[in-house]
Amino acid sequence: MSATARKSAPMPQDIIARKGGTPLVSLTAYTTPMAQLMDGICDFVLVGDSVGMVLHGLPSTLGVTMEMMILHGQAVRRGLTTTMMVIDMPFGSYEESPQQAFANAARLMAETDAGAVKLEGGTEMAPTIKFLTSRGIPVMAHIGLTPQSINTLGGYKVQGRGAAGDQLIEDAQAVTDAGAFAVVLEKVPETLANTVTDAVAIPTIGIGASAGCDGQILVVDDMLGLFTAFKAKFVKRYAHLGDDAKAAIQAYADEVHARSFPGAEHVFADEAPRKATK
Repeated sequence: MSATARKSAPMPQDIIARKGGTPLVSLTAYTTPMAQLMDGICDFVLVGDSVGMVLHGLPSTLGVTMEMMILHGQAVRRGLTTTMMVIDMPFGSYEESPQQAFANAARLMAETDAGAVKLEGGTEMAPTIKFLTSRGIPVMAHIGLTPQSINTLGGYKVQGRGAAGDQLIEDAQAVTDAGAFAVVLEKVPETLANTVTDAVAIPTIGIGASAGCDGQILVVDDMLGLFTAFKAKFVKRYAHLGDDAKAAIQAYADEVHARSFPGAEHVFADEAPRKATK
């Protein structure tokens, strides 16, 4: 990627500057072609560890590895010129210690040319976020429903209802104070999401939260109707490409069975006979 292209992409400080302004637009991406479609439309693209479920058929994000994130991060980076790329730190790559987190975050950024990393956790991860940001690693935080913690959360449940709302507000303030430049709020009640957005100085990025957040993110395969294993309440289908693709595959199979594909326009004619030479 050229230096000129790098300069045109937003940086973490540009994202912070959007606080309270025009909402930030983000989607996940895992491949070069999808990243190319998003480039210049999204403010930042997230290489999410959701790749494990969406593309690799894993039951959760817990089995995603550093190598998987690097592979897909490199692919997405090739498709972006004017959009910032953020990459997820996979489960087990940062929880042990701030030093472990730094080594893996530095590797992710160096090998993928990401503009920032994202990690899950609130008050308990604030020291790690501070350790990273003070050493030049931009961090996007993620609180509320944190998919890497589904075993302790008891599944994909709404977070922050009732008295638990106070903890979520505390989490948001803790990651802000630690130096995160934005925070994802996943699957939290609308009123609480609005309260958190008003309370912190960094942009909130909602997914199953509120239109009042400073930005929104969705898994692209969800919103395009490509990933249909399940549909969360907060997902809006903007297309039904999975249905279209299945219909196209069936039409192809039918034509192959009927020997109507390939047709004359899809095959190559025999070479014309050569003229005899004397």
